[in-house]
Amino acid sequence: MTKWQVVAASVMGTSHSKRSQPCQDAHCWRRLPNGVLAASVADGAGSATLAEVGAKIAVEAVVETICGQSEMLPEDDSQWQVFLTSALQVARAAVETEAAARGVGARDLACTLIAVVATPELIAVAQIGDGAAVAGDNQGSAIALTVPPCGEYINETIFLISPNAIETAQFHVRREKMAHLAVFSDGLQMLALKIPEGVPHGPFFAPLFRFSAQVQDESDAQQQLESFLRSPRVSERTDDDLTLLLASCLSSQAPEN
Repeated sequence: MTKWQVVAASVMGTSHSKRSQPCQDAHCWRRLPNGVLAASVADGAGSATLAEVGAKIAVEAVVETICGQSEMLPEDDSQWQVFLTSALQVARAAVETEAAARGVGARDLACTLIAVVATPELIAVAQIGDGAAVAGDNQGSAIALTVPPCGEYINETIFLISPNAIETAQFHVRREKMAHLAVFSDGLQMLALKIPEGVPHGPFFAPLFRFSAQVQDESDAQQQLESFLRSPRVSERTDDDLTLLLASCLSSQAPEN
């Protein structure tokens, strides 16, 4: 039997703390009995007054949509794009509905969004805006699944509610048994990736993948991950909100009769 072992955390960046802003990142994940992992990470736009609300609604809508269709997963890559596009559309509609209910514009709930479906045989990703998804193989290599878009200006990105956001989203299907997965918001990308190429920095991911594979208590592991994200090693290099979701694909022997 194979399952995904997951640990994830979102923490407030030091710049948000100084400005008395909430953490505008969000994440959501669900591990299903059939070996499927549904996961999502979002980063609320710093200029959006309800960014944290939009991010939370978007990740929850994506994961709920994926889980609702988990018994009918696609077979080919083009179908995976349709499948993930549908999840992004549901998330966008959920954000727009919330904005209307609050009597504000959808831009007030703007966020980026990464949606992931992982099985023991493949990982499928859709991404709007920055942040990235990285896979790790059994040899310890880190492999980019998505790459943060490089705009003309620093911190320029596209959001879920932006015109043509879904039509221009990144999609990637990796048809290979991968041992590890990392999904993170843009607060970590300068530490985790070689920019602008988007090549994963191996020494950053290697200890994190080992950590996620050795988790014994998920609650304790989450606290350890939060401590890492708040540590001087990280906070001295980035002042943005930070989200990191780590998953390792573990196999266990079926019990004998």
